[in-house]
Amino acid sequence: MDLSHAPIVFLHIPKTAGQTVHNSLSRIVKARRVSPIRVHTQAATPQDQYPPGYSLYSGHLDWAAMDHLPAARFVFTVLRDPGERIASFYFYLQRAAASLDPATLLLPQNIGLKRALDWSPDDYFFGGDDAWQTFVHSHYDNFYCTYFATRRMLGWGSTQDQPRPQVLAKARLGLGSIDQVYFTKDMAQIEVAFQTRFGMHLRLADRYDNTSSEPASLLRWPRLLASFATDGATERMQNFVEWDQKLTNGLV
Repeated sequence: MDLSHAPIVFLHIPKTAGQTVHNSLSRIVKARRVSPIRVHTQAATPQDQYPPGYSLYSGHLDWAAMDHLPAARFVFTVLRDPGERIASFYFYLQRAAASLDPATLLLPQNIGLKRALDWSPDDYFFGGDDAWQTFVHSHYDNFYCTYFATRRMLGWGSTQDQPRPQVLAKARLGLGSIDQVYFTKDMAQIEVAFQTRFGMHLRLADRYDNTSSEPASLLRWPRLLASFATDGATERMQNFVEWDQKLTNGLV
């Protein structure tokens, strides 16, 4: 399916059922029409994250450089309960680390996986050096707000000194510029929307790719909060979703 004159752009936030959405879209669009850039780090510049001529751009992408795409593009994203997203991400890393052999786990590129497996939740989220804390905040700390405020996957660094209400206001503006926002709790809504808009028959409801063997309905956020050793750590963790909840509460 050639949509290069009006491409689909899926801003895939980690652990929001994005692999399921990507796979379903790719099957219809066909591989040769799908941009090969799936992660922002694959591109030398922000503009290179959106090479011209493709029908589908889908991945963990910055979106400050989409202006050169055709104006008729359709941009959408999928959100999940902020706490559930964090917990799912963390437990996913633990499972991934546990599946690696010890030698592979020791490779420098796997330091995050090793820490998710070996460190306590208190140490993983609130310990380590400054570089590690930058990593943690960039990936977990009110990620929706920093992503939609800065239009960058790793936007926390440029927002850390800004008042949170100001970041929230920017995030609302950014999110408001996206054509459509969907939620993991109602994947059938995406099916209906794409059938109506593109004539595409997506298979999303009750289908989860790249997930664990645990039921999709199982709540992970309470389990993560209960795993901290101190009330102080639990409270700090809850701060990681405070502003994302304010952002998403107005959308649900």
